[in-house]
Amino acid sequence: MVRALVSAVERLVLPNSCVSCERQVERSRPDALVCGTCRSRLGAVVGGCVRCSQPLPPIGPCRFCEWWPATLAWVRSAVWLGDEARAIVHHLKYGGYTDLGKPIARLLVRHIRRPERGVLIPVPLGTQRLRQRGYNQAAVIARALAVGWGLPLNESALARARDTGTQTALDPERRRRNVADAFRARRAPGAPDPSRFTSVPAVILVDDVLTTGATLAAAAAALADAGWSPIAAVTFARALPFERRVNRNREGMAAGQVRSMTFDTDTLATLR
Repeated sequence: MVRALVSAVERLVLPNSCVSCERQVERSRPDALVCGTCRSRLGAVVGGCVRCSQPLPPIGPCRFCEWWPATLAWVRSAVWLGDEARAIVHHLKYGGYTDLGKPIARLLVRHIRRPERGVLIPVPLGTQRLRQRGYNQAAVIARALAVGWGLPLNESALARARDTGTQTALDPERRRRNVADAFRARRAPGAPDPSRFTSVPAVILVDDVLTTGATLAAAAAALADAGWSPIAAVTFARALPFERRVNRNREGMAAGQVRSMTFDTDTLATLR
């Protein structure tokens, strides 16, 4: 009891530092891992394609999800992978900050409508990576989300059939080849007909980041082959569309040029 009291006082006097900006979090929320300013900068993923929520092209249907398997009914993400979300994901995956699963789950609950039913299944890690990291970040999120949504969780239905290399530097086509047949799934309870398709998912895959959808598509294909159908998926963050990434880079370059010009002007003034 005394130790808990001391810990509470320490937290009040020395609150956590934000994992994104590294400033101290608000004293009113000393146990928080993300400050209010960085939380406010998380851009929600809204609108767009009815299936994947990706922004629609000016002409024609969505091309982002057109190649996904038919059993992957829909995919939703809570926020865009901006600087703040990227820092959160990085600390969750590589920094051991498993407590981030709870605030991530709260954002999913806030921004994504709760499915009527479905079993939450986290996208599994390969054996080697799980051994190195000590935990699966998708499972950390899924456990907290199961509490937030009040839905069942199944961490044994899906497994990696083989270890795959990192997807970070791969283009979309190479990502698909990298994860093709990378998953195996246990037979669904009751062995439902795999060809059955309704709008209400039997499974909701959970992962940290959506980039092209290659991993979710491969996982959904394995689950469908084992009788789980239909399938949906949710992720915490989603990679920014190409156009938005280009605009962000341009804005960053412009800001850098302004800073450089300011420095040069100040330098000249000093030399005069």
